[in-house]
Amino acid sequence: MSSAAAEDVAGTPATPSGPRRRKSVTGTRRTAAALFLLPALVLLGALVVYPIGYSLIRSFLSQSGDSFAGVDNYRALFTDDGIRTALKNNIIWVVFAPTVSTALGLIFAVLTERVRWGTAFKLVVFMPMAISMLAAGIIFRLVYDQDPDKGVANAVWVGVHDSFAESSAFPKAHPGRRSPLRSDQGGFVTAGTVHTGRTVALPLVGVAPDRMPKGAEPAARAQPQPGKVTGTAWQDFTRGKGVGKLGAVDPSEQGYAGMRIEAVKDGKVVASTKAAADGTFTLPAAADGARLRLPASNFREPYNGVDWLGPALVTPAVIGSYVWMWAGFAMVLIAAGLAGVPRELLEAARVDGANEWQVFRRVTVPLLAPVLAVVTVTLMINVLKIFDLVFIIPPGSSQDDANVLALELYRKGFSEDQPGIASAIAVFLLLLVIPVMLFNIRRLRREVRR
Repeated sequence: MSSAAAEDVAGTPATPSGPRRRKSVTGTRRTAAALFLLPALVLLGALVVYPIGYSLIRSFLSQSGDSFAGVDNYRALFTDDGIRTALKNNIIWVVFAPTVSTALGLIFAVLTERVRWGTAFKLVVFMPMAISMLAAGIIFRLVYDQDPDKGVANAVWVGVHDSFAESSAFPKAHPGRRSPLRSDQGGFVTAGTVHTGRTVALPLVGVAPDRMPKGAEPAARAQPQPGKVTGTAWQDFTRGKGVGKLGAVDPSEQGYAGMRIEAVKDGKVVASTKAAADGTFTLPAAADGARLRLPASNFREPYNGVDWLGPALVTPAVIGSYVWMWAGFAMVLIAAGLAGVPRELLEAARVDGANEWQVFRRVTVPLLAPVLAVVTVTLMINVLKIFDLVFIIPPGSSQDDANVLALELYRKGFSEDQPGIASAIAVFLLLLVIPVMLFNIRRLRREVRR
């Protein structure tokens, strides 16, 4: 028999002892391959398999770990108020954070494709990814600060608000001991009527020197004018004991610049004006016999912005910081997918009469669907275990309202010493992540087959 005939069907040369042992695809024996894989398998078992197995076992034990607790720890997931709040917030996170991040990434990727400085813009948007979650949390804790002088968000918000609704400069002002003013529906009104050709003194106190309007000047005594009511509204306070005279304008005292004064007869405003920089004001003859009123609008508290980290807005605020970090990630992946879209299809759609919105909605988005699915699923897995931002940004007064499952796991396991419930939360999180991971794996396999 020839040597060719001596070979078996599989093409393995015959030997005196029989066919040779088949090797693996890489040409390496299975034993050698197993030895090379052993370190990775040990690490995988120590860092993944063992923790999962231990958490699963621990979730069925009592808090002390000495006795079997059955499903009591899992029952707590749906009866404990803190865990239920965390579960509700996790649902909000999974629905909105990946959706908004992916949508912004898609918009940025499409819009920057046609501009010269698109690369620079993408670099700026992607830059937050270089910042750790801890650092981002500290940054946004300052951004959302309630004080407009510290928090950027409220500084912008208050600036926009004050552009349409002027804030009061005298929220703490009130009459002194010898003032002729009396309280009236949040404002103040003179006890008696005023008449033309006479001056009226409207002394107030209570405004700190550093809170006086920027345009305020030293108060001046008003001069009487025929047929008009004149007067002065000023800060009747002089530093130093025994310095100055109450009810009289002193050289070191300042006028209430911009103070609104109204003349009221029979409950109706017949004339109004604003005090000048030195506090003086003039009203027409219609004010004769009327009472002067300083309306409540002079004394309302200045607008202090939005309580971003209060119970109502804390979760959307933290989600906003997450979107700031991860929109760049979505943009880069979508831009890579967009670079592979055939331009002929886009041009064909335009030739057929489609406008840019129709091209985007009916051509670009369907072609990018696989990439959008990858980005969305990746971000969904990421937000299911979000912890750092929720731990850092919300203050203690509203952290319960921003609670999520990963943070509640930390609390139960370390702060409240309930390892059984903490293990049950960990297993529950794993069960939530597995369907998303399976979906992603099946989608990737379909892509490979194509």
